[in-house]
This record gives sequence, structure tokens and C-alpha cells, in this order.
Amino acid sequence: MKKNANSTFGIIGLGRFGTALAITLAEAGKEVIVVDQNEEKVKAMRQHTEYAFVCDNLSKATLSEVGIQNCDTVIVCIGSRIDTSILTTLNVVSLGVPHVISKATSQDQGAVLEKIGAEVVYPERDMAIRLGKKLLSGNFLDFIFLDNDIEIQQVPVSSFIKGKTIQEINIRKKYGLNIIAIEHDQNTIIELSPDYKLQSEDIIVVIGKVQNIRKLERDLA
Repeated sequence: MKKNANSTFGIIGLGRFGTALAITLAEAGKEVIVVDQNEEKVKAMRQHTEYAFVCDNLSKATLSEVGIQNCDTVIVCIGSRIDTSILTTLNVVSLGVPHVISKATSQDQGAVLEKIGAEVVYPERDMAIRLGKKLLSGNFLDFIFLDNDIEIQQVPVSSFIKGKTIQEINIRKKYGLNIIAIEHDQNTIIELSPDYKLQSEDIIVVIGKVQNIRKLERDLA
């Protein structure tokens, strides 16, 4: 693979996480190198990318042969085999890849991966947090978790604010939240007028601190 103007990605390890990630990137039109020891998994990926390689070992020399150093971002998806995960990440970093992300299954593993220069992700933990927050929100609508304090959340219009305008409900002043969109009749409105009158089927999309969003949800319940 020759490096071009578009971002190129490397995926090392084709478990459920690595496979799903590789397919998502490939279907988005990105160039993806995938590497795994399992021949069947690699064969299955060849319908998504021509750069799919079976590698019995993940040494620096082997990774260089398949062109991992040409990637802009490499994701090491070997969370359960800690020693292999750390050594492979070290090899990728030493090849000069600008952005290395490694999957971790524990804080200790993550700490070591960060020390050698990788960004660390915890897929299982992050999914558990996302599910927990969705359950706690009570309305089971979608949200985007930005950090420990900030979320983008969908909030359904209740009878308390039905028929009122955006200016009248004054969410920014009362709750410290900003309305960034309104979903109405399967359409998303982003150019909002203060005079827009809320309807019962509308969903407000707000951004702000988690505790403020929760307070809004309680007040509208």
C-alpha cells in the first residue's frame, strides 16, 4: 500500500472489535490494512479490503513487510493477550506510525500502553458506561457521551412545554443547556428560530452538563 492524501488505517487483530472496526472503515471508503494470525478471519476480510494479511508473528520486521508503517492510524485490537498487545504496540510505535490506538482490558494494561506512546481505549468498559447512562436517563433515547461532565442528549417534548416557543422555555437560562437541533416529523431542524413552537412529537437535542440534563428530564417527566 502506498501512502496517499487520504487517511489509511491498520487493524491488528480480527476479533469482534477489530473485525467490526475494519469493516466500518472499509465500507466508508478508507484504505485499511488488516493483520491476524487466523487465516479464515483474514480470508473473510478480503471482501472488504485487498490488504488483508496472515501473519504468524507480529514482529517489527513482519509488520513492516505488510506496510503498517504507511498507515496514518493503527489500532491494535489484542486486548486479552496482554504481552502480545504490549509488544505489538511497541513495534507499531517504533515504526513511526503517527497515531497508535490500543485496546486494553484493564487499567494496568492501559497504563503500560500509554507509557509506550499509544492512545488507549476500553471498549467493554465504555460500552458498559454508555448502557448505564442510557438506562439512567429513563427515556432510552440516543445520546453522545463526550466526557464525564458533558453529553449531547435527546429529550422528548412533554405536556409541560408543548405549545411553547423555544424562547419561552428558555432552557439555556434555566438549565445551562443549549438546544442544537429539534427532530420533527423524521426531519432534523438545526436552524432554530426563537419563535419555533414545540409540538408533542418533537424531540429536543441538547448539549450541556450531565447534571443539568438530568434536572431537565426530571422537570419534564
